[in-house]
Amino acid sequence: MQIQVHSDNHIEGSARLVEWVRASVASKLERFDDELTRIVVHLHDDNGQKAGAHDKRCQIEARPKGLQPLSVSHKAESLEQALEGAMERLNHALSHQFGKLRHKRATPLQDDTNTDIPGQDALLHEDFLAEQQLRALG
Repeated sequence: MQIQVHSDNHIEGSARLVEWVRASVASKLERFDDELTRIVVHLHDDNGQKAGAHDKRCQIEARPKGLQPLSVSHKAESLEQALEGAMERLNHALSHQFGKLRHKRATPLQDDTNTDIPGQDALLHEDFLAEQQLRALG
């Protein structure tokens, strides 16, 4: 899984910040490593140089293999809180999406070779078998 980190002009995108974000995302989303191709993290300071509550925003886009991208965001007072909140939301969204896919794969299909068919279907099945035997003989 490739992790990209982008920040706006108001956030200093130092190598230390990028490595911290990559390590945090990789550890939090490790269980989805084989199912994701790329994670893109966008860090924003909505108010710029002005201070304010909930002015830090983290948006994370995940690209699952063979599926549409998922995007989540979270606003908080600090970058750390914004990143943690966005990762929590993404973790929940990915768990939900992959859980639904696993459930679909695990649902057994009805076996057409079942001879214990109740009711009217059993009679139709017997008629079909009798007709097949007559065709084979004649």
